[in-house]
Amino acid sequence: MELAYYSDYAVRLVNTEEPVRGKDSLTSVEAVRDLFGGNASAARRAAEADVTRFRSVRGRLRAVFEAAAGGEETLAVDLLNSLLLEFPVSPQISGHDHRDDDGRPLWHMHLADHPSNATAGYAAIAAMGLAFHLTEYGVDRLGLCEAAPCRNAYLDTSTNRSRRYCSDRCATRANVAAYRARKRLEADRTGSTGLAATSTQRTTANGDR
Repeated sequence: MELAYYSDYAVRLVNTEEPVRGKDSLTSVEAVRDLFGGNASAARRAAEADVTRFRSVRGRLRAVFEAAAGGEETLAVDLLNSLLLEFPVSPQISGHDHRDDDGRPLWHMHLADHPSNATAGYAAIAAMGLAFHLTEYGVDRLGLCEAAPCRNAYLDTSTNRSRRYCSDRCATRANVAAYRARKRLEADRTGSTGLAATSTQRTTANGDR
């Protein structure tokens, strides 16, 4: 099962919105279709009504990431289970066009999307992919970027569960901000120490007179 591929459906949808910045790129049918990536047949089913429906699913998926990032493991699972119940998947064995050295199909499990509704199909795949990732790697592998004000969703695939940011760009930005904050603190402490020393010298000098 291509776990990373299917769970990425959830990440892509959640990250079409940046709540803190007030940005939302999910504003048209074309934006909905772009989320399907190379799945052109599924993308063609998207209609105007799917924009609103996708936004609703997006909010529910973000709630899963928020619960996981907040350490509310049971809540994250409950929220994800509700999506799985509402949007069931149709697992199928598929070989696609992939062949081994002997020309035999490379069989694998494939999550077939719902043929009649773009939102239901996408939600089913996103929820199931996220469920596979959660059960395989743990709830704490679902995160929200700590580089304020980003808060993009990400899936932690690091070997030591150390990921805190959605991208290298955000990691760099956060590290630079932390470095500057330390420098300001050091400068403030140096300034305070200097003022204290000057005050002590003046007091001593006045006492010697």
